[in-house]
Amino acid sequence: MSHSTTSPSICDLLIVGGGINGAAIARDAAGRGLSVTLIEQHDLAQHTSSASTKLIHGGLRYLEYYEFRLVREALIERETLLGIAPHIIWPLEFVLPHARHLRPAWMIRMGLFLYDHLARRKSLPASRGISFATHQAGAVLRPEYRRGFTYADCWVEDSRLVVLNALDAAERGAVIHTRCALQAARPEGGLWHAQTEAGPITARALVNATGPWVSEVLGARLGRNASAHARLIKGSHIVTRRLYKGENAFILQNPDGRIVFVIPYERDFSLIGTTDVPFSGDPAGVAISAEETGYLCESVNRYFRASISPEDVVWSYAGVRPLFDDQAADAKAVTRDYVLDLTHDEATPPLLSVFGGKITTSRKLAEHALEKLLPVLGRPVCASWTGGAPLPGGDFADFSGYLAEFQKRFPTLEARLARRLVRAYGTRAERFAGAGMGRDLGGGITEAEATYLANHEWGRSAEDILWRRSRMGLHVPAGTAERLTAFLKEIPAAI
Repeated sequence: MSHSTTSPSICDLLIVGGGINGAAIARDAAGRGLSVTLIEQHDLAQHTSSASTKLIHGGLRYLEYYEFRLVREALIERETLLGIAPHIIWPLEFVLPHARHLRPAWMIRMGLFLYDHLARRKSLPASRGISFATHQAGAVLRPEYRRGFTYADCWVEDSRLVVLNALDAAERGAVIHTRCALQAARPEGGLWHAQTEAGPITARALVNATGPWVSEVLGARLGRNASAHARLIKGSHIVTRRLYKGENAFILQNPDGRIVFVIPYERDFSLIGTTDVPFSGDPAGVAISAEETGYLCESVNRYFRASISPEDVVWSYAGVRPLFDDQAADAKAVTRDYVLDLTHDEATPPLLSVFGGKITTSRKLAEHALEKLLPVLGRPVCASWTGGAPLPGGDFADFSGYLAEFQKRFPTLEARLARRLVRAYGTRAERFAGAGMGRDLGGGITEAEATYLANHEWGRSAEDILWRRSRMGLHVPAGTAERLTAFLKEIPAAI
């Protein structure tokens, strides 16, 4: 199956930006019958959406800033997304050690009580107090930490969530152009006339979902004055070799009021983050600083028996969050809620700009975007549909059950490879698994998998495949990227 690369002469919706918000809006709009074209200047999820802490969570610490609406919406979405994408989203237990000199125990208990009850839980367990004399986390933490709490949230393969939203949109008729920048767009005759690297595109409405570029696109590409503004905050993460054996994550409180997560990552590693640092400059060139690396190491060393240093970092990444500028003095206090700014008057066709947002609430953000866009496009606001429709590959109920079924169907696959394929592709793995997968290009990435990614998931380069369609870049042997690059040149991409 290939996706069309020819845009209609006039589309209903031109979406600029292939991060999670743009992809989610494209999916929702295409499923409601709108003709949609999405353009992304680089690869899908290349920037902020692949640089997250990779959690589907309510945001426990946002309760301190009275963000009750956001937390409740995120908690509801946690269950919804777990239901529609069980291959790339799964439950994760968090251990919160109690540091008596920071937040008092009563405050944490109250916050966790709210977290448990702001929205109905269907599958995730309630929070509870624990003693580190009996809980396995006690072997990881320094002896001065004696008590703590556990609660549940979810893990998500963030860049895969973006790609699957785009794939679903494409299978419902959307046109997706990657590596296609918007050069300029101007209103004329009640339509948007856009010049792009894929050629001219005419649209009835335009969505600016460019993340940290949202204000720059409004001004330089669209010639508009923004009524709302983005505040750019850098968040950085480090990855080390696995720091402990347990499958739980840790949430660590710091003296500055921030929290840092330590999460089991890619089987052999630990993911540690994030920071909150004001950012200026080109978001495409963002990178972690030595100070941020030191801060994250210190956070771990404050709690863990085994200490780490910058020399233990095997990989790091940074992203720029385009938060809505609510004039908060401190970066950690800036709202994580989103703002949808719709401009529409006699001189301007509908223009919707997306400020803020987080991966957890992207599906709901898309619903709210369509509630604003459909009336101005003269369309009825039909019932939302995305919460009940599985994302591609997610059409099964139980991961373990489906994995066992998959392994019976493809008995020649090594168990670790079978599990990785099901985690990444769900039932879509059946389209290329089994006999005849071709050469192993490195670390278990076969020619068949690379061809699938090129033909169905816009995988154009070794980096696309090793670091966004998967995190196999952490695992593969030397020379894999070169072999992938050479192979991708041999196959004509179908999309």
